[in-house]
Amino acid sequence: MKLFAILEQTVRIAIPYLFAAAGGVLAERAGIVSLTLEGFMLSGAFAAVLGSSLTGNPWIGILCGMLGGLIWGLLHALASIRFRADQIVVGIALNLLAVGTTRLFLKLIFKSSSNSGRVAGFGGEGTGALATFQNPLLWLGLLIIPILAFWIDRTPFGLRVRALAVAMSGVVAALGGVYLALDQHQFTDEMTAGRGFIALAAIITGSWRPLRAGVACLVFAAAETLQIQLQTLQLIPSQIVATIPYVLTIVVLVGWVGRATPPAALGKSEA
Repeated sequence: MKLFAILEQTVRIAIPYLFAAAGGVLAERAGIVSLTLEGFMLSGAFAAVLGSSLTGNPWIGILCGMLGGLIWGLLHALASIRFRADQIVVGIALNLLAVGTTRLFLKLIFKSSSNSGRVAGFGGEGTGALATFQNPLLWLGLLIIPILAFWIDRTPFGLRVRALAVAMSGVVAALGGVYLALDQHQFTDEMTAGRGFIALAAIITGSWRPLRAGVACLVFAAAETLQIQLQTLQLIPSQIVATIPYVLTIVVLVGWVGRATPPAALGKSEA
């Protein structure tokens, strides 16, 4: 039972990474650098909580979260494709804009600088596997990678329309933030906590292939699960334990990035 609980926790932790990695693969295979994953997730999380708060319906929250990601994705496409701005600069700017915007509206709407009130969501209220696997976003998160792999590799449409690919990247990655927010039933300031960057590391580790990136996401999620278990045992100082997922990300990137071959059009203004 202990092993099953650890596996359940790993799957739950992996879902935001899987959504973000799927969105990142979609944009990067179309030639657009995806430093914006963190911003997509954060905007999606806030929009989902706002929608759920206003309507009391978590399904409306999902739609609002996807809309938030779509808006950020369109901004990314507009700047990177229409105006051919430096994609690294655009990514950093949109991430900072997401942090500032969500913080501002958190204060204006929820009258708090740290977190929103509780909202209707999925999961998180009960305990055990039943509560975890009743969350529909969890199942969508597990399916998103194989769906994306089929769409990219098996359909004639592929990634021919770059602007659409980037906009859809925002929608898909935003669902990672939506999952976090509705699972926790609230939004907290900067709640994505670097998950978008870890998902980007998974994309590179997976050589920009959806299924390989998905496996890398599960590895990073397992490292985070290990961190949580070690904190529970209190055998190692918590400050050291908390760094495990990030140290693993750096180690993997250092050892892998030189051997990874990015898509030929990545970072170029025109494909």
